[in-house]
Amino acid sequence: MMICCGRAPSRSAVSLRHFIKHLPLTKPPTRLSIKFNLYCSAGLASGAKLSHYESLSARQKDQISLYVDSLLEWNQKMNLTAVREVEDVMERHVEDSLAIIPPIQDSYSSYCNGSCDKLNVVDVGTGAGLPGIILAIACPDWNVTLMESMNKRCIFLEHAVEVTGISNAKVVRGRAENLGQNQEYREFYDVAVARAVAEMRILGRNYKCRTSIADNGCISSETILSGFT
Repeated sequence: MMICCGRAPSRSAVSLRHFIKHLPLTKPPTRLSIKFNLYCSAGLASGAKLSHYESLSARQKDQISLYVDSLLEWNQKMNLTAVREVEDVMERHVEDSLAIIPPIQDSYSSYCNGSCDKLNVVDVGTGAGLPGIILAIACPDWNVTLMESMNKRCIFLEHAVEVTGISNAKVVRGRAENLGQNQEYREFYDVAVARAVAEMRILGRNYKCRTSIADNGCISSETILSGFT
């Protein structure tokens, strides 16, 4: 009887190397993501200023984390926001963006007599994607258009949409007064939101927003609804 004992270890070694080679690589957490998780954990434990964020699902919180990481990383190369700390982004950007969802739903239901389940929303002059990207994450049934005229910001927005994995947001480059003349966008949206673009009284009468809103739609300004300045 012949006993072969030399080849088995070799096959095992090859199999082990092959197995290890094809293991999925886990990207180590970045300094920003670690800081994000620490802040959110501490904030939720103390009940401080994150009440709307707390109501999100685990998946949505992960998407918010990816967005905040990308925003702060890209902000080191281009001017996307004057806010540079995770805690400030969460409180001044994310939480405030989430805070306008109930007023939008109430206003649309009350004044437009329509369902809020599937809304076409345009974020005019979205900049870094606020509040548009946050709305798209929190309300996956809404279709959100991120309208921005600056090319470099549109590049970031495309990246943010991709990295967060949201499929209900699209980036449109151009000025609202021009795109509003395009039949693809004219009188198409149920709700228009704008942050730090103009006062509510100006938005309400300005054709920049009005030409894009359907007859039964409504315009909301975060300056009024959420205290944005």
